[in-house]
Amino acid sequence: MTLTLNSAAAVLSEHNLLREIINGDSWQLDTAHIDGVDTPFTNLTYDTRTVAPNTLLVCKGRFRPEFLDGTEERGLAAYVAESDLSSHTTKPGLIVNDARKALSLLAAAFYDHPERDLTVIGITGTKGKTTTAYFTQSILNTYSAGRCALFSSVDNCLDGHTYAESDLTTPESLDAFRMMRQAVDNGMKYLVMEVSSQAYKVNRVYGLTFDVAAFLNISPDHISPIEHPTFEDYFHCKRQIIANSRALVLGADCDHHDLLREDAKAAGIDVTEFAMGGDAQVVTRLDPNNKEGFIATISDGERSVTLEPMALDMTGEFNIVNAAAAIAIAHRAGVPASSQAMHAVQNVQVPGRMERIRGGDNLLVYVDFAHNYISVKSLVDEIERVYGERNPRITLVSGTTGGKAIDRREGIVKGALGRVESFIFTLDDPNFEDPTDIARQMQSYVTDPAAQTQIVMPREDAVAKAIADAREHNDRFNVVLVIGKGDETRNIINGKPVPYEGDSVVVRRVLGE
Repeated sequence: MTLTLNSAAAVLSEHNLLREIINGDSWQLDTAHIDGVDTPFTNLTYDTRTVAPNTLLVCKGRFRPEFLDGTEERGLAAYVAESDLSSHTTKPGLIVNDARKALSLLAAAFYDHPERDLTVIGITGTKGKTTTAYFTQSILNTYSAGRCALFSSVDNCLDGHTYAESDLTTPESLDAFRMMRQAVDNGMKYLVMEVSSQAYKVNRVYGLTFDVAAFLNISPDHISPIEHPTFEDYFHCKRQIIANSRALVLGADCDHHDLLREDAKAAGIDVTEFAMGGDAQVVTRLDPNNKEGFIATISDGERSVTLEPMALDMTGEFNIVNAAAAIAIAHRAGVPASSQAMHAVQNVQVPGRMERIRGGDNLLVYVDFAHNYISVKSLVDEIERVYGERNPRITLVSGTTGGKAIDRREGIVKGALGRVESFIFTLDDPNFEDPTDIARQMQSYVTDPAAQTQIVMPREDAVAKAIADAREHNDRFNVVLVIGKGDETRNIINGKPVPYEGDSVVVRRVLGE
C-alpha cells in the first residue's frame, strides 16, 4: 500500500495505538480536515538526520523535542510520537501509545508488506541461533536454487549469496522491512532470521507473524539493568515468538519444555520437536563409524526417513543438535524429508563459530563465540568428547562485556572449571569498565588449585601468550580456545567501537600462516 497520513492513521487506529492527531490547535481523530492527508510519504525514518522531502518521522526512544528543529525546512511532512511535540513543529502529529510498535506497523505498510511474499522463519534460543540460521538458509537455498535471505547477528544476506556484516541480531523494524522488500525484489522466497529477546522487549518484530518459529533452548543470559532485570523477563520475551507464529519447532530437551508446549497449545499451532537421540520427529545420532559424523531421521506421521550419514565442517555435538533443528525447520517449511537439500548443512562454516585452525601436530586453536555458561560448557564438553583420549592440555582465552550480563563473568569460568588447565583473561567489549577489573573478577572464580591463571592485555597479546604457552608444552596435545568474540572486528571501549583485527586473523598471524 502507499503510505499517507490518512492510511497511517488507519493502521494505527486498527491496532489501538492512535490516541489523537494534533494539527496546530486542533486535536482530533478524523484526518478529513488536514491538508495533504492523501499525499504519499516518500520517506519513513526514525532519524532526524535523514529527513528529506515528504518524510514521516517516528520519534522513539530517547527522542528530545529539539531534535525536530530544522526538520520542516528539509521536508518533514508529519511525525509520530508518544507526546505532543507541536511546540517544535507546525506539522501534524500522530500521537500513539507506543512509538516502537507504531514504527513496525508503519514500516510494513510503507514497504508494501514484503513479509507476505516470503516464507518467514524466526529462530530464538540462548545458544545456537546463528549456526542454526546458517544451516537452515543453506538447506533452503539449495532447495530453492538460491532464493533464501538471511538476517543474523553475523551477516545479512538479501540475494541468497552476498553477505554483509550486520549491526544487530534482529534489525530495527524499519530496517528489517526495508531489507525484506529488497529480498523480495531480488527474487527471494524464504527469509531466515534470528530473533533476540530484545527484539520483543523493544518491539522490533511487532506485528510480524512467522510462518515457522524455532525455540532451540533456554538458560539464563542477558540479565542486567540495561537488558533484562530477571531470567523470567528474559524468558517471557523469548516466549512471545510462539504466539506470533503459525508453527513451532522446539528442542525436545529444552528447559521449561512443558510451558512452551502450553504456549503453543494456547496459540493453536502445531509443534515439531528435534533432539539428539531420544523421542522427537527429527532425531540425530552420532555415526558409530565417524566420531565427527551423524545420522538424521525424520518422522512424519507413520512414515520415517533416515538420511545418509553426514559430517559437518563445523564440528561439535552441539552443532549436530543445531543441524537437527535446521532439518526440522526446513521440513516444516516445506522441504521433503528425502530431499538432498538436507545435506547442505555439511558444507556450512559460520565465521567465528567453531573455527578450527591447526598449529602443528600437537596444537589446535578454536575460535568460537561461546560467551556464557552453557555455551562454554558445551564447547569444553565437545573438546573432551573428540580429543579426550589424547589427554589434551586446554587453554581458555576469554574476557566478557562491561556494564551488562554480569553473570557471564562467573558463568564462563564455571563452564570450563576443572577441565581447563590454563585460563588467560583479557579484554572483550569492556565499554566503560576497566577490562583489568573485569578480568580480575573472572579470575576470582577460578577455584581449581591445579589451574593456572593470567591476565594479559590487550587481546592480541593474550592470544599470542596462549599459543606461546602451548608451544612450550609441545610434549602434550594442546587445544587453545579463543572465545567470546567470534568474527567480531571491534571492541566497545568507553562507548565507542575500536577496530580489532579479529581473533582468527590474530591466531593465523601468530601461527605464521
